[in-house]
Amino acid sequence: MVSTYLSYLTVANNLNKTLSAVASKGAVANETAYYKENIGKVTTVDEFMDNYRLYSYAMKAYGLEDMTYAKAFMKKVLESDLSDSSSFANTLSDSRYTQFAAAFKFVGEDATAQTDVQQSSLLDDYESSFEQETEATTTETDYYDSAIDEVTSVDDLLGSSRLRNYVLEAFGLSTDYTSTSFLRSVLTSDVDDPDSFVNQLDDDVFVNLANAFNFSTDGTAGDPVQSDDQKSQVENMYVISVSTFASSSVGDAYTTYFEDTIGSITSVDELMADDKLVTYLRTAYGVSDSDPDNYISAALKSSSLATAIGLSELHDAFNFDSDGVLADGTAAQTSDQTSATTTAFSENYSVSSVDIWIEDSVDNYKSRIADVTSIDDFLTSNADDDDDDNDDDAELWQMALRAFGIDSSEVMKSQFRKILESDPDDPNSYVNRLNDDRFTALRASFNFDSDGTTEVPLLAMSQSVIDDVVADYKQNKIRYLTGTDATDASDAADTEMSYFSTQMATLKTASDVLADDRLVNLMLEAKGIDPDDVTDAELQKMFASDPDDPDSYVNSVSDNRFAEIVASFNFDTDGNLSSEPEGTVQQRGDVIDTVNNYLRQTLESDQGDSNTGVRLALYFERLAPTISSAYDILGDDALFEFFTTTFGLSSSVSNMDVEKQAEMVSNFIEIEDLGDPDKVKDLIKRFTAMYDMSNGTTTSSAATILSGATSISADTLLAVAQLKSS
Repeated sequence: MVSTYLSYLTVANNLNKTLSAVASKGAVANETAYYKENIGKVTTVDEFMDNYRLYSYAMKAYGLEDMTYAKAFMKKVLESDLSDSSSFANTLSDSRYTQFAAAFKFVGEDATAQTDVQQSSLLDDYESSFEQETEATTTETDYYDSAIDEVTSVDDLLGSSRLRNYVLEAFGLSTDYTSTSFLRSVLTSDVDDPDSFVNQLDDDVFVNLANAFNFSTDGTAGDPVQSDDQKSQVENMYVISVSTFASSSVGDAYTTYFEDTIGSITSVDELMADDKLVTYLRTAYGVSDSDPDNYISAALKSSSLATAIGLSELHDAFNFDSDGVLADGTAAQTSDQTSATTTAFSENYSVSSVDIWIEDSVDNYKSRIADVTSIDDFLTSNADDDDDDNDDDAELWQMALRAFGIDSSEVMKSQFRKILESDPDDPNSYVNRLNDDRFTALRASFNFDSDGTTEVPLLAMSQSVIDDVVADYKQNKIRYLTGTDATDASDAADTEMSYFSTQMATLKTASDVLADDRLVNLMLEAKGIDPDDVTDAELQKMFASDPDDPDSYVNSVSDNRFAEIVASFNFDTDGNLSSEPEGTVQQRGDVIDTVNNYLRQTLESDQGDSNTGVRLALYFERLAPTISSAYDILGDDALFEFFTTTFGLSSSVSNMDVEKQAEMVSNFIEIEDLGDPDKVKDLIKRFTAMYDMSNGTTTSSAATILSGATSISADTLLAVAQLKSS
């Protein structure tokens, strides 16, 4: 008679070949093919459990064949929230139930406008945009301040796009549509000649532009090309024009511009034609943005009207007659009046509130985006919200534009909608035809479908799979540790898990994943694979192959865990992100895992028909790396049978106090050794020898040990369960 150990070796040393033989058996092949073809059609727990072939296949795969009848119980398992430690599956002492629940996603992935990573990235960019704006403004102004002194002709100025654009933006002119020839005509005009080009335009903006430089009619520059006052005026105009929020530098620029300009104003109409001066007065005298400009012009002309609309201080700060002009020899303001106006501006121009406003807008964004289920929701104004406290916060869509460096004047809401509805993978879609990386990045930060409703985000790895992978990784990292060692390992694992989760929400290709050793190490270690046991080249070949093709490279390697890893990603065989592999209630990787488990269970069952010892040895070998404590052995009939047989113990030890039993197991087995394949082999060698000694003619069957009747006392099982849930 062949020994149990030799029978075990025959299977273990040719495991892939043996599993292939099992898979090719008619009944097994038929059931496996049926499972693969139909599990993707299931959408609910009830559909799954009502399909006996699917349900029983999965139950057998996870070693729960004997519980197939308990549908109500298993439904509670499948509906458990594994992230909740108090959920039904998590309170059960048998880890097979949590493994079974983790293999299915009946709750489904959440459709969301933005993932946490997308939202965090957008808001970080939004917040940093304010500082970046200040830095960019300072950089351009410093450049202008230095470079303008080197200009010797109008062509020098207009030939430098950086200087030219600076001047255009300072005067509020288009950098795209203002022609160089037109600017040359303006800048070389004689402003004292009523028939000159600039005076014929009848536009104070261009007259002021010509007055800001000292170019002669032949285009040569005066000495200097700009006086200090001229340069200061242009620089202050630029700061005011490009700034989008209140800051001390912007406030100073406004005040300097006001002080430099107000002395040349001769009428109310002239003042009202200057948007910067009007904005300054609105801030200084508390004129609401909703009040029309004619409130200001009326108040400047009429004392009685100014009093009636609450702007008497504004009227008293100027010296215009009722017709809106100045009496001979009278300035628009005395020095005292100018001082009073700048003081009022300083008091009302609140720089300190900007940080609070940004913070409030960010908080408002986080709160509102959570309720967004469509593009309509996203584009809804704060003013349309029932919460009046949010009315002064930035609009969601405007914040998104700013985060990607897009001015709100560049895109209308209707265009924004078309961008968000676009298919980012279609080169002919609206967003891609814009050929602007800013809009492409904007589209990629949201998850809306072509109908404008939120959808499940397409990630390199689906969120539920990410959750499973990082959970397995952490469990493997802390499995044999206690005390401070366990705490330190847990903290280190948390850091890697957070990194993995964040990166998986941003990466788009298999190459991106494989280029990051931290990601690769985590996904391998989550499966119990030492990263040193596989090369980068091998991994690249695996990810370039099709895990659904039995003849592909990844399915030719001896360890089927690699196929499960590759299949857990949403990449096609070209390594690009694709929705095809995602699956429904079961992800592609989980389908392969289920099939592999089914084949292994079938193999062990077949072996048990002829030798129960071989089945127990194979079972122990499979489970050994997952055993975390003595209680895992005490709570599993087959593992307990393996243990008592290996060390020649009577099954009556199960009647001992459970803590005493656990102590006994720990005395015989160093739990940490179960993670060492060589030491596991030694235990199996001992077990098979002891099994043959005590079972020359065995009366116990595989079904008795692994399925039905328990050899562990009910008291022991209850105690173990209570320990798990406490």
